[in-house]
Parts: sequence; C-alpha cells; structure tokens
Amino acid sequence: MSHRVTVVRTTVSSPTVSRDPAFVDYGYARSCSAMLKIAQMVSLLIAFLSVRYSHWTNYSAYCYFTVVAVCDLIMIFIFYIIYVFRIHRSLTCLSWPLAELFHYAIGTVLLFIASIVGMSKSYGIEGLIAGTCFGFLAVFLCAVSMWLSYKISCVTQTAGSTA
Repeated sequence: MSHRVTVVRTTVSSPTVSRDPAFVDYGYARSCSAMLKIAQMVSLLIAFLSVRYSHWTNYSAYCYFTVVAVCDLIMIFIFYIIYVFRIHRSLTCLSWPLAELFHYAIGTVLLFIASIVGMSKSYGIEGLIAGTCFGFLAVFLCAVSMWLSYKISCVTQTAGSTA
C-alpha cells in the first residue's frame, strides 16, 4: 500500500472584511445621494457668496445666515468625504445614516429659519434676495436628503428587526 500525500489548494476567504483595493468609491460618487449632496453644497456656496458680497442692511440677520450656510456646507462636505473614501466602513461605532439624519434635521430647520429671516430683511437688494432664494433651494434639497436618510436608517432597520 502506498500512501500519497496530495496538496489541495482552496480559495477560502479570510474571516475579516474584504476590502476593495480602490481608495475611492466611484459607485457612491455617481449615486443619487452623492449628486444630491453636491447640489446642496453648490446651492449653499452660491447662497453664502451672494449674501457675503452684498450690501447688508441688518448685520445680525446676515451674519446668522452666513454662519448657518457655512456650517451646513462644511458638514455636508464631511459626510460626502466620509462616504466617498469609505471611512464609514472602518468607523462602525457610529450609525452613519442616523447621524446624517440628525444633521439634516437640525441643519434644515436652522437654514429654513435663516432663510426666512434673511428674506424678510432683504429690502429689495438683489444679492440678498438671490442668496436667500438659494438658501430655500438648499432647504428643499436638505429636506429630500433628510427623508432619504430617514428611509435608510429607520424604515429599513424596523423592517429588518421584524423579519
């Protein structure tokens, strides 16, 4: 009797999460959510620049508008970077859709208030009217993103827990 030793090679994946070698998630960058974030950032940037470089009649109202617009712009940019560079996959201690939902809820309300106050204080100055109109456009886009974040974070989790 002869005993032969044979080596069988298998392709078993490791138990760790396999990572795509690409650094940038191009699939997300072309998604509807990413395009919505880009549209929000563009409208907030136009709103900020329109108000910033116009003649102000009420200093406190437009300072509030610019602060809210810039803070919202920065946070949307941070969420965009987190999703494009797949940082959310390595930081699993936080529910990113839920964090995004809270950001949009707070940011949308503050931006809506700032746009209302800015529109009421514009007094026919074209740059201020344009800036607050783009602020209202950003409010609408943020409300759509808030609805999408709610759909992702709350509706899918409750549907998954009953199954």
